[in-house]
Amino acid sequence: MTTYIHTRAGWPKFHWNNDKIALRLADVRHRQGRLVGRMENLGFQLRAEAFLETLTEEATKSSEIEGEALDKDQVRSSIARRLGMDIGALKPADRHVEGVVEMVLDATQKFAEPLTEERLFAWHAALFPTGRSGISRIAVGSWRDDRKGPMQVVSGPTGRERVHYQAPPAPKLRREMQVFLKWCEGRETVDPVLKAALAHLWFVTIHPFDDGNGRIARAITDLMLARSEHSAQRFYSMSAQIRLERKAYYDILEATQKGTLDVTAWVEWFLECLSRAFDHAEDTLVLVLGKARFWAKYASGSFNPRQRAMINRLFDGFVGKLTSSKWAKIAKCSQDTALRDIDDLVKLGILAKDAAGGRSTSYSLTDV
Repeated sequence: MTTYIHTRAGWPKFHWNNDKIALRLADVRHRQGRLVGRMENLGFQLRAEAFLETLTEEATKSSEIEGEALDKDQVRSSIARRLGMDIGALKPADRHVEGVVEMVLDATQKFAEPLTEERLFAWHAALFPTGRSGISRIAVGSWRDDRKGPMQVVSGPTGRERVHYQAPPAPKLRREMQVFLKWCEGRETVDPVLKAALAHLWFVTIHPFDDGNGRIARAITDLMLARSEHSAQRFYSMSAQIRLERKAYYDILEATQKGTLDVTAWVEWFLECLSRAFDHAEDTLVLVLGKARFWAKYASGSFNPRQRAMINRLFDGFVGKLTSSKWAKIAKCSQDTALRDIDDLVKLGILAKDAAGGRSTSYSLTDV
């Protein structure tokens, strides 16, 4: 029978090899400080743009890890509206998107507020506004009760499932979460970034809800990382990096949860993943600066509202290929109007035809 970490004597007193993580932790803290400092030296508008892009990624990628795709434009519009940012036309967001955004913003913008049972319940209720996960009704805003059996993480077809992990039984949850939340608000001498790594592992190991545990664990991680920086400004997305490394993420979690209270391997992986998230933040900065340079160059350009909106979409990460039919659908105009809009931008050298491939001609930005 598999022995899980939460059944070990001494749980939840984690320990790790300081000699193995010291250099990685120091490097991460150094890079973290440099990134925050660099972003804060940007002008207000550029900083706000990078901030919006990061929060949008955080919300969408955390859901993608769980196999759920959110409309990026809805997420972006919801965040911008809540933060009072002017990004032009705002796309209406459905209540599920609004719930995810509420949780992400509460975790990052109110990082200094205590993490409590009630706050976690509110996050959970925001994630599941209909009281259902898919077609299944779940307990919302309360700890799971295990009426349908133990909480397990499984994969594989029915009848041949593989159990990757089994969480603590429901009767233990209240006590488990009391200990966890007290630790979160305690004043231990552990480094704040290291505390973020431990909080993530600890919460997802308890798995206190019927669903949404991974997304809430990542929101807790964001809260802890914000505390480590004493800033609500987010310029990197841990969830986006975890999404890129999803298999490795699940593999290290499973190995750790089936291991001992020595969590050195998990901490090492977390720090390395965070470091790679900083690399991705540099890409975001390049995108934001490129967009700013473009609009500075064409400040006097006589673009119509459709062209302006579509150029911004291309900078913000247009999904798939841009064709005249997509332009017409998105801009709610005729095909002829879309072609005229595109031809004008091609003549200006802003758009160029992509290399032949497929039935429809597609276009990409050239002046970036």
